[in-house]
Amino acid sequence: TGTLTEGRPRLVAVSVVEGFDERELLSAAASLEQNSEHPLAAAIVQGAKARGVKPQAITDFASVTGGGVIGKFNGSEITLGKLAFLQQRGMSGLAALEARAAQLQYEGNTVVFVAINGEAAGLLAIADPIKASTPEAIAELHRLGLKIIMLTGDNQRTAEAVAKNLGIDEVDAGVEPQHKHERVQQLRQQGRIVAMAGDGINDAPALAAAHVGIAMGTGTDVAMESAGITLVKGDLRGLASAVHLSRAMMRNIRQNLFFAFVYNSLGIPIAAGVLYPFFGLLLSPIIAGAAMSFSSVSVIVNALRLRNQKL
Repeated sequence: TGTLTEGRPRLVAVSVVEGFDERELLSAAASLEQNSEHPLAAAIVQGAKARGVKPQAITDFASVTGGGVIGKFNGSEITLGKLAFLQQRGMSGLAALEARAAQLQYEGNTVVFVAINGEAAGLLAIADPIKASTPEAIAELHRLGLKIIMLTGDNQRTAEAVAKNLGIDEVDAGVEPQHKHERVQQLRQQGRIVAMAGDGINDAPALAAAHVGIAMGTGTDVAMESAGITLVKGDLRGLASAVHLSRAMMRNIRQNLFFAFVYNSLGIPIAAGVLYPFFGLLLSPIIAGAAMSFSSVSVIVNALRLRNQKL
């Protein structure tokens, strides 16, 4: 959310278990989510308002990172989040929602489960369109020889649907924040050079652990503080441009080192008079100083060519 996608998720479907009311479910979910900073929370709140349901005050709100949120609404205990989160908390009746959830997930939607007083009440489907620039960015990164791995807290079905659409090499779904950090560390231990792109609080540890952290300028401040690079417009094509620029810079550095080494290897012995016994050639200090300055100028001019580098 916000890295491969536009980061503007919207509520697209609401399914309720028999015996529960859709407006009651939406009201409970929106009232709970208005206290959350997760990108999907805003989609639920806005979706409820668009359907004429206004969030209300709640009590005992708590957020579980990578899982979901809980709170009390009109005297009822509301639990909202991933399927695994609700299962861990012992919610009943979830099996009745799994077929509908699977269908929505295969379509690339994120599904949020809602339970009221320990019983599954329904689910919310949220869609976040893939950025128009993302397929081009992924294709260019592949052309540059990079392997693309998607780490997401979303479920396997939704993740695979997005990955298939974009041609991503590997998918690790249902990932909790600490696992993202561990995955980056694992790749580094394998001798890989790792760049991590993300936009949320959950991505911050992994961004800091990678060789290069890349934050979306449209994301959270914590993510940007943890990263070495910020893509101001949140466009992943900027990542491909950064790779192009870094490779051009390394070529330029090697060229400058080569030119400086060759130039000094030849110039210093001549300035010291190594040719004088054979050819009577001896450089004056003025010419030697000018030649040394030219060496520095040539390196600077070569470096300035990077300003015209096509990205």
